[in-house]
Amino acid sequence: MDYSIFLHKLHEELRSPQHAAAKHFIRFPNEREFTACLHEWQSLQTTLPGLAAIHPLPLIHAFSCSLPKQQLPCIPHSLRVEADETAHVHFPPALAIRQGTPYRRRKEAVPWGIRHIQAPKLWEKATGRNVHIGVIDTGVDFFHPDLRHAVSKGINVIHRSMLPYDDNGHGTHIAGTIAASGGHQGMTGVAPDAIIHPVKTFDHQGTAYVSDIIAGIDWCVRNQMDIINMSFGMKKNSRALHEAVRRAVQAGIVVVASSGNDGKRKWVDFPARFPQTISVGAINKASKIAAFSNRGQFIDIYAPGDNISSTWLFGKYNELSGTSMATSHVSGVIALLLEMKPSLRPTEIKTILKSAAGSLKGAAPVYGGEVNAMKAIRFLKGISR
Repeated sequence: MDYSIFLHKLHEELRSPQHAAAKHFIRFPNEREFTACLHEWQSLQTTLPGLAAIHPLPLIHAFSCSLPKQQLPCIPHSLRVEADETAHVHFPPALAIRQGTPYRRRKEAVPWGIRHIQAPKLWEKATGRNVHIGVIDTGVDFFHPDLRHAVSKGINVIHRSMLPYDDNGHGTHIAGTIAASGGHQGMTGVAPDAIIHPVKTFDHQGTAYVSDIIAGIDWCVRNQMDIINMSFGMKKNSRALHEAVRRAVQAGIVVVASSGNDGKRKWVDFPARFPQTISVGAINKASKIAAFSNRGQFIDIYAPGDNISSTWLFGKYNELSGTSMATSHVSGVIALLLEMKPSLRPTEIKTILKSAAGSLKGAAPVYGGEVNAMKAIRFLKGISR
């Protein structure tokens, strides 16, 4: 196929002011076709400046750009066009009511959720050392005294020339539950020696385009993360996002995703709904499913997510509720497992977590159980003999 002609026509469309445009993916049938077009795109950029608006996504063999909303005649039938949707971090629905005022002094050295999953009982044996976790979120406050030791290189996908600093708070809260290590003055996370890599794809309002999330996943794959924490969701399925998740898991990365905060019994948000992820629901202190948490057969595991205290912006702390908070507990437990046995594959980790899960409390039968770090390590030792 002559991709030079295709790119010239696409350049004309991109520079045309006549049509309302929206972000889309242009996906190629295979790596060979994508690479051929990518080389042509690189060679034409000096003569066709409008092509700078195209962003390659090698992980899924696609380009991302704004296109007219109607079907373009210049795009060959062999290429697939898909709308670039938006996703949102999983704050609870009644955030204005549930979120407290950030406070300067931490409430507990070890928050209730971390004690509940029995992580502290393992710290003499495992603390998540040398386990790398990509947190695809709003960034991280890497100046927070409880996180400075944990944060390593990351990326700001929204503004490539800027550091992935958190301008929302959500990503910092997630990072603290996973790997905070503030000693006597601060709080301690599930895996206090794990390494956090902030991947900022969400803006200050907690919103991201799927194309930016995929670019973040691509970064995690290329930089050999062990775990990707995805405390966000969307209602629409995205084939492009599913392909990116599938390729990350194929590369050996464990992808952990929050199920959503709609309180629904037969619904889980994407990407948690993808079978390749570990989908997480939230429980409260009584080991009951939190009222806001989605639930049902699509949930792999539950974890503490109600009134969770963790790190916040400007060296402060905050108490939040949501399946986002539950997901960070599970990512921390996986970090403990991977320190004990780095060769574990994503499917093996899912099996261990589900097999070692504790029973949930409630009148009606429920699918799944709650994560338990101690039981997971015991189960690991049992199958490793």
